[in-house]
Amino acid sequence: MSETPVKQQNTAAFYGQAVASFSVAMAATALGIFKLQADAWVRGFLAIAVLYLVTSAFTLAKVIRDRQDGMRAGGRVYDPFEKL
Repeated sequence: MSETPVKQQNTAAFYGQAVASFSVAMAATALGIFKLQADAWVRGFLAIAVLYLVTSAFTLAKVIRDRQDGMRAGGRVYDPFEKL
């Protein structure tokens, strides 16, 4: 007998909390970099590093989500590191 997968939905409150948390973290980091007693190039480097970290985290989260969705659907997910 097969089970029908149930798609779970996040609540509006959970979504709002996630957006608010992300916004506060980014604002605090930006303020910390802005107030840092260092040369402009150091502050610029740190700002670019934070942006790179954020985009990498979003990409990693998407890859993990896509892999889990593929496994839930019963399909085979391509893994470049899997031994043949």
